[in-house]
Amino acid sequence: MPFVSVNGIRLSYQRSGRGEPVLLIMGSGAAGRVWTMHQTPALHRAGYETIVFDNRGIAPSDAPPGDYSLADLTDDTLGLIEALGIGPCRIVGTSMGALIAQELAIARPDLVRCAVLMATKARSDATRRMLLAAERELTAAGISLPPKYRAVRTVLEMLSPATLNDDASASGWLEIFELTGDGSAPGQQAVDTAGDRREALRAVSVPCRAIAFGDDLICPPHLVAEVADAIPGCDLVEIPGCGHLGNLENPDAVNAAVIEFLDKY
Repeated sequence: MPFVSVNGIRLSYQRSGRGEPVLLIMGSGAAGRVWTMHQTPALHRAGYETIVFDNRGIAPSDAPPGDYSLADLTDDTLGLIEALGIGPCRIVGTSMGALIAQELAIARPDLVRCAVLMATKARSDATRRMLLAAERELTAAGISLPPKYRAVRTVLEMLSPATLNDDASASGWLEIFELTGDGSAPGQQAVDTAGDRREALRAVSVPCRAIAFGDDLICPPHLVAEVADAIPGCDLVEIPGCGHLGNLENPDAVNAAVIEFLDKY
């Protein structure tokens, strides 16, 4: 993968396909290549070029020591857009990647043509705040959960009942998460997502679509709906039968919702 130097670090990225560019921003603890399983092939067929990259903390991008902030990750992405000369571009983000896209749309609308915000939020409710606090407390205590326990907990948090109740599907996911570990990136774990950005989102002037996943426990539909309500003109699509990893659980429905929106702009 090639690298670009931005914001004092090196980011690895990959460009593929032909057409107008779409930048895809991945969530916490995951590599940009996750997009290449389902999303980039669909976007290529739809006539777009895609750019995926690894956020700071995810190899082979640099992983500087210390805690990272959402502002750090936003500045990294901003620098990547400028370095590659692709702005204003279409942006697709999921989870933390959607939060980065939102901040870009607030601060630099000149670089954002339109944005798809999957599994996003503008604030954390009581349950999500406690979940994050508990995870950080576990990390601070130096406790490492056994791989099998971590795998079970991950699939319960990230996937839908439809997947969990299907033996073949559940077994495959459990095996993947047991082999790959918790996917944590220490610096990214410190990113603060507890603040309330609803008022700031009212200033977004670029077209946006928010996509909620019906069984998402991390960013449930009611929090995604708050984003759609805050951003002027933002529409909301809810895809049933999938959890936080909806782009992997139900890629056909996700890809259709993404491409239908991007084609408008």
